[in-house]
Amino acid sequence: MRLPVLLAVACLLTLGAGAQERPLPEREQFLRETRTHLQTDSSLRSAYVYVETRREQKLDKRGRVEEESVKVLESYPGLPGEERWERVIAENGRPRPAAELERVDRDRQREAEAAARRLAEQPAKEQARQDRALAEQRRDVAAIIDDIFIAFDIEMRGREAIEGHDTIVFSLTPRPGAKPRTNEGRQMQKFACRAWVSESDYELVRLEAESIDTLSMGFGVLARLQKGAQLSFLRRKVNGEVWLPAAVSYSGDVRVGLLRMLRRGGTSEFSGYRKFMVDSATTYQPPKVP
Repeated sequence: MRLPVLLAVACLLTLGAGAQERPLPEREQFLRETRTHLQTDSSLRSAYVYVETRREQKLDKRGRVEEESVKVLESYPGLPGEERWERVIAENGRPRPAAELERVDRDRQREAEAAARRLAEQPAKEQARQDRALAEQRRDVAAIIDDIFIAFDIEMRGREAIEGHDTIVFSLTPRPGAKPRTNEGRQMQKFACRAWVSESDYELVRLEAESIDTLSMGFGVLARLQKGAQLSFLRRKVNGEVWLPAAVSYSGDVRVGLLRMLRRGGTSEFSGYRKFMVDSATTYQPPKVP
């Protein structure tokens, strides 16, 4: 009777040893790799067009939706030196009239053709302008990423699986006395965050943030985001090559002026990613959404 018991104990010990959590990666090296990938994300995204479903919500005191507006947009890479360009194709369940879309497309195509003419007529000058704009964008992105590592104490917390991907979890706590250089960095200091980073790809998979202090918004002292606002951000790997936004959600109270308090929320869902290569030497022909 002892043999089966001994075999069972041996099996349990073997399974227990196999189930032990493997060591976490070395923190500093992992953060260096993650930082490098953050800096290259924008150039990878520039090769894709996608559809965004954007919901903006008015919430009651319990956080329930009272009113909601919905826009569906196509997002395209910008012309050289530009940000991305958005094309609204539906609003509140109603497709945008074909005549309006045709007008928008004609205007955009004229812009692309004008850019192509500038490049053809003054190639050196136009190329220099585009190079300056691209360099400025890259400097801005690099400065914001630098501020992440200035503004926060970053601690490695463990390993979690998200949608089948092993991720390393970090907590980001505002660092007392930190002096970020960018406006975005100073805003970061108002938030405590948790970040999930792909262990194999060093890419941000998920981010959750909560405001821990009042944040002045675009209207200066007239509008302030109150403590307790929440933000969630999720990315997915597309075509096995690049991590791109999948979903964003936010909710919080905004004080407008001295008395009026608004509770707002919203979501964005991203879908239909496909390669879209365009430059200023081509005319702009937006693909139609099925």
